[in-house]
Amino acid sequence: MRTYARTAAMACVTFALGLQGVGFNPAAQAQVVGDAVPRFSSDATTGISPRSEVGIRSRTDVNRTDIRRIATPSRVGDGGQSISVRKPSLGPPSDPIRSPAFDQASKRDQLFAALADEVSMFDRLGNLVRRVSHLVKPSVIHIEAHKTETKDGQRESFDEAGSGIVVSSGGQNWVLTNRHVILGSKINEIVLRTNDGRDFHPVRILDDPNTDVAVMQIDVGDLPPARVGDSSQTEIGDFVIAIGSPFGLSHSVTFGILSAKGRRDLSLGEQRIDLQDFFQTDAAINPGNSGGPLLNLKGEVVALNTAIASSSGGSEGIGFAIPINMAMQVANELIQHGQLRRGYLGVTLDPDFTVNDLVSAGYELPGGALVKSVQNGSPAAVAHLQRGDIIVEFGGKSVDNDDHLVARVGLTPIGSTVPMIIYRDGKRYRTDVVLKDLN
Repeated sequence: MRTYARTAAMACVTFALGLQGVGFNPAAQAQVVGDAVPRFSSDATTGISPRSEVGIRSRTDVNRTDIRRIATPSRVGDGGQSISVRKPSLGPPSDPIRSPAFDQASKRDQLFAALADEVSMFDRLGNLVRRVSHLVKPSVIHIEAHKTETKDGQRESFDEAGSGIVVSSGGQNWVLTNRHVILGSKINEIVLRTNDGRDFHPVRILDDPNTDVAVMQIDVGDLPPARVGDSSQTEIGDFVIAIGSPFGLSHSVTFGILSAKGRRDLSLGEQRIDLQDFFQTDAAINPGNSGGPLLNLKGEVVALNTAIASSSGGSEGIGFAIPINMAMQVANELIQHGQLRRGYLGVTLDPDFTVNDLVSAGYELPGGALVKSVQNGSPAAVAHLQRGDIIVEFGGKSVDNDDHLVARVGLTPIGSTVPMIIYRDGKRYRTDVVLKDLN
């Protein structure tokens, strides 16, 4: 498992390409003096001046008739004198409408027109981003948490900034966020701020250390809950929008794509996250974005921004977010049962087993998890699993590796019967397992 820095809402600690929390501690920033926090005026609107009209100034070049004396056979006139005939030039005068300057300007106008047609597509995309931001911002909450820690025998107090999103569960409004944003703070030490500037405290806090998910019950009834999407339908390359409080700048909007799915080998500092299935995005996520929503272009929440990989302390285009299906499942468990009831299979898996081992064993499979041991009396033992079995499917879906199987088992409803596909001695077997509660 690769080791990264902790995804805390605390001051950024720089590591060589380490994961950092995307909460924000302004007291740790060099540019902040004392307790003063920089204040910023509202965002300035960037205007684009309309394209200047290109005028063509006509210039008439007078083509003077060339009169020449042309020798002709002599013709004797009445007075016996020779008569010369004057003949004009037969070449036409130049046409100002067909001048090179006109042709060049006409081509430029055509290019500008073609460019405007192509840019209109991006303008429509920009309009979508603006509409999504306007629609969802009332559901995004800025979080400030006061914390006290003891280091080297000395107590330190500081404030951290993060983000959250209003969701509805059980007929009540809750603020969904990351656990590390509010960890160590009491209810009266947490200030929630709406998009229109109202401050209030949460009524109740529930959190889960296994997934870094937390929910806070609120009694403000006029906040619109966000629309929750289906993260299983989100694909790599989809456009996404992040809203949060980077460096304490609340309700900031960034834009990018979903870069990858299924990131499960992240070690988030001192706090171990056992159940991982992160999305990766290049939408700019910075300290203070923790707990804020990652949205699709329909305005639906598809993930919860959680961490960044950075060597500089800021966004380098590698951010990680918890898929909303997973976050909401944990949130509902916390609200209904007060804790996450984790599924228990009862096997020990080999973390070093890879696809190369499958190929070496003669299996043409995309992934799997190798069983090292089976606990007596466990659901796995009842399902007749043995040491050396390779679990390749769980609940009808392929298993990538051991971390993937741990996350799938941990988030499977307790008591449900789950079909499994295993390989043993080169043969394919099917079995069913009934999961118990790990707690």
